[in-house]
Parts: sequence; structure tokens; C-alpha cells
Amino acid sequence: MQLHNSGTTRLYGLAGDPLSAAKSPQLLNQLFIEQRADAVCVPLCVKADDLSAFFTGARAMGNLSGLLVTMPHKQRMLAFVDELDSAARQAGALNVVRCEPDGRWFGTISDGVGCVLGMQWEGHHPANKSVLVVGAGGAGRAIAFAVASAGASKLTISDVDEHRARDLAASVAAETGCTTRSGPSDPHGFEVVINATPLGMKASDAMPVDPQRLASGAIVVDIINAPEPTPLLRAAQARGCRTQDGGPMHQGQALYALRFLGFDYRPDGRQTNGESLK
Repeated sequence: MQLHNSGTTRLYGLAGDPLSAAKSPQLLNQLFIEQRADAVCVPLCVKADDLSAFFTGARAMGNLSGLLVTMPHKQRMLAFVDELDSAARQAGALNVVRCEPDGRWFGTISDGVGCVLGMQWEGHHPANKSVLVVGAGGAGRAIAFAVASAGASKLTISDVDEHRARDLAASVAAETGCTTRSGPSDPHGFEVVINATPLGMKASDAMPVDPQRLASGAIVVDIINAPEPTPLLRAAQARGCRTQDGGPMHQGQALYALRFLGFDYRPDGRQTNGESLK
């Protein structure tokens, strides 16, 4: 079956730079084929300095129904949408935009909910557990809020920028009521450790935490979506930890993003309820 391509086709785009590893257009287009949707998703290479010009042109496209937003635009795109949901406001970043028929653009971020959904699917629910999140960037912020909202008993946030970690911890505590503080990246004593940094994407990267400090049986989540386990996950497995790579989070993000855009999507037939998607 072929994708539709007519004057009524709804257009979705993935905006970012670089896009060499982008998988989202392929995922969306496969879904559109399966659902016989008159829609298509295309990669849109938009350099950092061209975001304002892109926004002006995109606003003029009457058949643009949504955007997925990736680096380097997740934070700067906030200034170009009309409304944000609570997840995007908390994270200070967005990665999905729904273009409403009345011309308004509505933004969200799927990183936090996607991470928690992936953990739930794998039997690694953070509820009633002590959690360490390493990394307080866009993804780390969203994950910290989502983990706290999912019922973590206590949360520690670590970042190379101590001020950023401290500010995020204060915001999470104030908005969710979860006992949250900033601290070092020492994983000792935590039941769940989440790497929300890019460390591990390259073989030469330092470890985000000292794996020798991991408790046997701890849950170690690395949000990097790579074909092979990252050095952190390999070391955690050797310590007897339960591990999870970025794949389940990627599927959770896809589910949340596509539901936000109005499509019914269940990766690998997985089921979830509406409460998990809030």
C-alpha cells in the first residue's frame, strides 16, 4: 500500500538538525499506511539560526497538522507556540506540536511520560522507590517531573551544573509534593538510577555514575536508544542489576506523541490506560 499524496493530505514534519539518525518519519508513515490515513511525515532540516524564518513559513501552510521537534530546537520552539501543556511548561522544552484547525499551535513534551510508560511496560515502575536521575537538561527535566508524579518515594537529581540541578529539584518538589533534592551522581542506596545524559553515546564517554556503587538488584535505565547496550548497562548487568535501554522509552514517546496528535497507536500491541498518559 502507498502513502496518500493529494490536495487533502495532512502534512507532519520532523524539524531539527542534523536528521541523519531520524526514525520518526518512518514510524509515522508506517502508521499512516496501516490506518489508511491521508497524511505524510517528512524530515525538515532546520538549522538553529533559521528557526524564526521556518516558523513564519510553516504558519502559512494550511495543511500542516503537526511537528515533531528535535535538537537544537526543543527549548527555542517554546517561543513560537500559542499554548503549552503542563509537561512542556515544567520541562521548559517541547518536542511535539499540534497545529489546530483554528491556526493555534499547542506544544507538549513526550520524554517524561515516555520514560515512565517504558518503565511500566518493562515492570520497572518507579512508584514507591528511591530514584536518582542523572542529567537536568530537557529530557532530564521532563523525566524528573514524570517520575515524581508517578509516585517515587524520593528523588535525587544530579547534574554537572549544580545550580541547574538545585533549581529543578526545588521546582519538582513544589509542583509534585515528592521529596526531591539535588546531589552527587553517587548511585549507592538508590532503587532506580536513570541516565538522562548523552554520556554513553560514544565509546570514549565517561560513565554517568560509578557502576561499582550500584546495588545488586537496582533498576538501571539508560535513555540512550542504541543497537547495543551502553557501557553503563553492561556494567550494571555485571553487578546483577535489572537494566533497561532507550527502546521502551522511545516506544512510550511515540505512543504519547501520536495520541497527542490524534492517532491511536499501540507499539507492539502494548496496552495502557488514559491515566498513564496524563
